[in-house]
Amino acid sequence: MLSVSSSALARLAARSRTAVAASSASVRNMGMQAREEIEELPPNFSMDAVKAPPHGFGEQHEEELDPMAYVRKPVSSVHSIDLSKGVISALDSAAFGPGGSVVHGRFGNVDASAAETVPLEYLAFLRPASEGAAALREISEGGKTGTVLVYGASRPAGLSAVQLATASGNAVVAVVDGQHSGHDEMVDTVKGLTSEPGTAVAEQYALCKANFRDLVEKTVSGDDFTSFDFDSNQYQFLADFKANVLDYVEAYPSDLPAAVDSEQLKFTGKEKDRANFQANMNAYLSQYQPGADPIDPAQLEANFNVEQYELFKKKFITQTTAVISGGDGVTNTDRFAPAEIVNNMCMQPESTDDAKPEGVVAYPFEFSIKNESAPTTPMTKGGPIVGAIIEVTPDLAVACEAVAAAKTLREKAEALQFLTEPQKSAFGAASSIIGLAKKAGAAVRTVGGSLPGLNAVEKPSEQDIQTALEGMELGDDGTSKLNYFIQVYRASDYPIYEAYAIHRANEPLSGPRQIVVTK
Repeated sequence: MLSVSSSALARLAARSRTAVAASSASVRNMGMQAREEIEELPPNFSMDAVKAPPHGFGEQHEEELDPMAYVRKPVSSVHSIDLSKGVISALDSAAFGPGGSVVHGRFGNVDASAAETVPLEYLAFLRPASEGAAALREISEGGKTGTVLVYGASRPAGLSAVQLATASGNAVVAVVDGQHSGHDEMVDTVKGLTSEPGTAVAEQYALCKANFRDLVEKTVSGDDFTSFDFDSNQYQFLADFKANVLDYVEAYPSDLPAAVDSEQLKFTGKEKDRANFQANMNAYLSQYQPGADPIDPAQLEANFNVEQYELFKKKFITQTTAVISGGDGVTNTDRFAPAEIVNNMCMQPESTDDAKPEGVVAYPFEFSIKNESAPTTPMTKGGPIVGAIIEVTPDLAVACEAVAAAKTLREKAEALQFLTEPQKSAFGAASSIIGLAKKAGAAVRTVGGSLPGLNAVEKPSEQDIQTALEGMELGDDGTSKLNYFIQVYRASDYPIYEAYAIHRANEPLSGPRQIVVTK
């Protein structure tokens, strides 16, 4: 028998009593409900009696400043770079005056209402912007609109002229000079600042005088489809096609196994490969069309007229459509002999029916020798050339002075010969613009300097300065008529930035931006 000590029994009994008491207490607690004590509100209670808590709890926490952190100094002035002297400009600058006013280094106090909405960095370019406005006013002669030609369109004065002329309703053909013409994004950006039919091109494009002349003429008169003499040119299309067919027949006669160059049929391999050459060549040539039988030129000229050519074009379109789409189940996509089709049509002309089948419509860009395609976009005309604005660049100034110093034609040619390539390009592109403006009897003005034989813009008037300031004002949507690509060097924080900004501005191909220094 198992024997249990009295002490063990006592411990077991005590443990059982403790468990029962705990279970009964837990059951009693689960069945109890908390009593809600509702306090009555005082009779004079209102919502205003409860004060809002302060921001946060306890005392307001103030962040400790990092003793190594640099606190920027406030900007008091902004300066552009005087490239001729290699220093920051004191005239083309703007500074805060007493009472929050803004004083320009060249034009004095700036209108208070304009100073509130014009960025301080923009005021460093108030002089070139005013010159652009003055040049546009002088060539407009009473506010007339049309096509304006601008050289140096990425520089401050030229960029201002482009935007102000566009805002005035002119079509602008802008030329980006050699300093920035290699920057495709800058050329596209200037093009985006113009409106149709205006555009912008690089300096190299203006060197091709015929192409640039055609571009300006298209801008002036619009890309008019109806101006093309289709009735007389359709016979030129037919004559060109006949000449190409005869050349094709002569190059690929029917005695050739395929319409390939005869040189490809010659065996140039090793002697051990000669036995299999012909079999391999036949498989290779099977992918090409066969040669063509001779075509009688007199019969081609007499029977293959405009109507027959129109039918041939329809067959060609059907064939190419079937090849591209993978076949229509009817057209043989493996063989198409155009010379054979033309020869058959010459010997036995096919009947023509001008009536279009029901449901068949003409495609907008489908070429038809009989029917002229209708224009798909509205035509926009820039109007007659109003004038030209030339931004004087360093390369252009050197080139013009060298040519002007020469007396005879030979000396002028020698002067051009000894110029650098950028100087030659600048002279040629500017000459293209000046020549077109003078041919149209329009005025030419230079901004940013003077050139021999050309009229420089007069001193900007108060009206021109006000026009420039109004163009610089930021609207409620954050946009303005005048925009610049500015790189700011904060010499107020780091004085060494002044020398560095001057160095960057004087670099060759310094980049498509305008550098300003703040103090």
